[in-house]
Amino acid sequence: MKPCWFENDDIPINILSRLPAKTLHRLKYVSEEWLNLISNRSFITSQLRKTEPVSGFFFQEVFQWTDDESIESISYIPVDVDNVNVWRNVFDFLPEYIVIMSLNNGLLCCRSCFPSSHPRIYVCNPLNKQWTSLQWPNISQTSNVALAFNPFQNPVDVSTRFKLVAVSDIENGEDEYCFVFDIYSSETGLWRRSKECCVCNHNLTKNKGVLVNGILYWLTDGYQILMFDPENEFSLLVTAPLPETEFSGIPEMCIGEWQGEVCYVIISEDGLQLWVLEDHFASQWELRISISLENLEKENSNVLYKISEKVASRLCKDTPAWMDPLSFKDGVLLIRVSANVYLYRFDTRSMKKLCDVSTLGPTSMFYPIVVPYTMSLVPLD
Repeated sequence: MKPCWFENDDIPINILSRLPAKTLHRLKYVSEEWLNLISNRSFITSQLRKTEPVSGFFFQEVFQWTDDESIESISYIPVDVDNVNVWRNVFDFLPEYIVIMSLNNGLLCCRSCFPSSHPRIYVCNPLNKQWTSLQWPNISQTSNVALAFNPFQNPVDVSTRFKLVAVSDIENGEDEYCFVFDIYSSETGLWRRSKECCVCNHNLTKNKGVLVNGILYWLTDGYQILMFDPENEFSLLVTAPLPETEFSGIPEMCIGEWQGEVCYVIISEDGLQLWVLEDHFASQWELRISISLENLEKENSNVLYKISEKVASRLCKDTPAWMDPLSFKDGVLLIRVSANVYLYRFDTRSMKKLCDVSTLGPTSMFYPIVVPYTMSLVPLD
């Protein structure tokens, strides 16, 4: 790479590093000097210290009753524009159709669509369209693979290092199941099975591996959250802040991250609540925000109507929830209300319609894969 004409001048570097990744990606085309600077790993490391806002959400349908066949289409729903248009073909730079697995710090983990004779796992950066791949390991195709990439614990000034954690559900005796963890390191290029296992008779659902402070969390369908620390290799089941017996109807929830804290968003007859995990060993939560359904409707009367009776009317899990929190990141909640998808901001307590559910596909009502996306310049070459 050619030297940059101002690489020894701290002023332009200090100014440019404050800009968002989306703007910097466009500025690379101004000149060769700007390209060299913005592509420099030291500059990228400096720019990563800036908090990036959520730029959108990736949305992918799944077939409700089978894991043997994947839906190829993926939608990108931007949130930082006035007139929202759902984007297609975001991943056309990859050599095949993929299924989203997890995303953090601007990097996405995905896999080949099943069925596939030679399935692969991809780690890519959708902004700069760089990617790397590896063969699918010798684990079940139903395993959930999460990306553990933290540029603050593993700086990208020399290389981009990451780990993958594959969670598999295996039988551990009569009527008992447990989760086991296979770990891949980009430094060694090898998979190995951790000695750690976690007894659990529930399934993973929604939010594909949320990474918070280097620890991975998965929501289960049993009012518990699976936690795994890939560095120290220990796991734990964190009890949800509210037990199932607390509700008369069926609540809907998702997990996410906000300012380095694990968050649990739940919608029930008690309203919209945001809980923050204070101690995962003790399953101790703090109720940070609570908004009654009546106030939620009053504050957003242009889009909500009689939500109390509609939320309370759902008594069977086989029917889609009327209000479903799909994904959460940094105070921004993607939520489906009936046949529409909205963005809810906790700071302003306001809702904005993004699109109709029908634009996302015919099976988009039933437990889609939804991950929040924040852009980054992190290279994979």
